[in-house]
Amino acid sequence: MTELITQASLRERKKARTRASIREHAVRLFREKGYQETTVEQIAAAAEVSPSTFFRYFPTKEDVILQDDMDARLLELLARQPADMPPLAAIRAAVREAVSSFDEAEMAQFRATTELMMTVPEIRARAMDEFARTIEVIAEAIGQRVGRSPQDMAVRVFAGAVVGVIMSVSLPWRDLASRKHSKEMFAGIDEALALLESGLPL
Repeated sequence: MTELITQASLRERKKARTRASIREHAVRLFREKGYQETTVEQIAAAAEVSPSTFFRYFPTKEDVILQDDMDARLLELLARQPADMPPLAAIRAAVREAVSSFDEAEMAQFRATTELMMTVPEIRARAMDEFARTIEVIAEAIGQRVGRSPQDMAVRVFAGAVVGVIMSVSLPWRDLASRKHSKEMFAGIDEALALLESGLPL
């Protein structure tokens, strides 16, 4: 049994390394050659995998930018927050912990992928689907946390409000481009979530 668990763990680590390698090479090529000029075949060759392997990890070329490990990291950290902590406070705490765990390389890649998402029309359009998916992810996590269905109206409105707040801070690309560090954007998200937590006083 222990050997099987070890083998499964090794497979998962290998998958994570392959996924990270594909994303790293994709970001580099997009920035060097341009998004439209870079093909899936070129990304796969740079990552030393086949195109079919690329598509096992990322359904589309846009997804190689949009599908990162942020959701999984945030959900894991959210689950660790005290059960009696209010949902928004728990989300803010999880975001702060996630950001503090990023090393410089991860922050640099986050900034690069955010820039691509904001400036490449194909990725920006696809991002709307990702925001919709994120609402579902947050609704599921918060529903479990408060003991209600993720389809509950209040739970879905809560999840939509959180995603709307994040979009309001991250989508204005000109403001983002003026910031020197990606952590400044996360600080802005935390500030915006604090406003939501306080009832959005105007």
